[in-house]
Amino acid sequence: MKNILITGGAGFIGCHVVKLFVKKYPNYNIINLDSLTYAGNLENLTEIENAPNYTFMKADICDRERVKEVFEKYDIDGVIHLAAESHVDRSITNPFEFAQTNIMGTLTLLNQAKISWKDNYTDKLFYHISTDEVYGSLGAEGFFLEDTPYDPKSPYSAAKASSDHFVRAYKNTFGLPIVITNCSNNYGPNQFPEKLIPLFINNIRNNKPLPVYGEGLNIRDWLYVEDHARAIDVVFHNGKLGDTYNIGGFNEWTNIDLIKVICKVMDKKLGRTKGTSEQLITYVTDRAGHDMRYAIDSTKLKEELGWEPSLQFEEGIEKTIDWYMDNQEWMDRIVSGDYQEYYKKQYNQ
Repeated sequence: MKNILITGGAGFIGCHVVKLFVKKYPNYNIINLDSLTYAGNLENLTEIENAPNYTFMKADICDRERVKEVFEKYDIDGVIHLAAESHVDRSITNPFEFAQTNIMGTLTLLNQAKISWKDNYTDKLFYHISTDEVYGSLGAEGFFLEDTPYDPKSPYSAAKASSDHFVRAYKNTFGLPIVITNCSNNYGPNQFPEKLIPLFINNIRNNKPLPVYGEGLNIRDWLYVEDHARAIDVVFHNGKLGDTYNIGGFNEWTNIDLIKVICKVMDKKLGRTKGTSEQLITYVTDRAGHDMRYAIDSTKLKEELGWEPSLQFEEGIEKTIDWYMDNQEWMDRIVSGDYQEYYKKQYNQ
């Protein structure tokens, strides 16, 4: 019996990881630690909330006493650390909050793991989930590799880069068994609607403007969230200690092309004339420090551990849109008054 702590398990990626582990590994006790900030939602976990091998604890990863309590109460063997502030726009508005959660929260978990495991690291693992944004921005060609130098451009990516460095420092200084993955943009069910894809699905449905930064030419690599959860499973169980693995979808799209695909599918789903939703596209002032292109090379993960994405974007986006269309009540509850104020401030809409 293993006791696995998953941080941020009520969030977008975290809830899919929690559900996968609870269902796939009945001999694991899964402890989900989440502070339930605006992006954390226990509705994401209703299908497993009563499972005998699942426990939820509401706590902030920066709270040393609560983190200590969790490690001691549940005798934690492994950590899958997903909890983070993750929205670039919010990091520009409030960088201190991102530094606190992403850096100090990670340091709190690392230090407690070191203390609790007492230098006896047999069958222990601290798995830190990071982002491709720590690598900075690419030109028209090339890919991020595991040894690409860090060059973060936003407060968000700077905070994540710092947390990555602390994880490696605990390996190098204290011998803590760690593994790190850096992942490309995720999409799929349960994503908070400040992110591009659920935001635009919801706006199209409600005939609201689709705010596109600059000319919409920034390029991102997209990965379906359930494929990411599968990759986390593979790395957690088979990854080489101390190593880094990049997780990407081999799915590059300019923002404007991606948006037009969403518009096309939504017009079909809503029975609208082709091209109707594209008329909602509204170009807004580009955000500060907006990286031009991200692209992940996941060859190492495929060759060493046998993982590769199962869905390409066109199939994945159709599944994603179907989920949001079938779960409008979920979206309506998420899009609260606080969110509306944030949206108005961010996009002047």
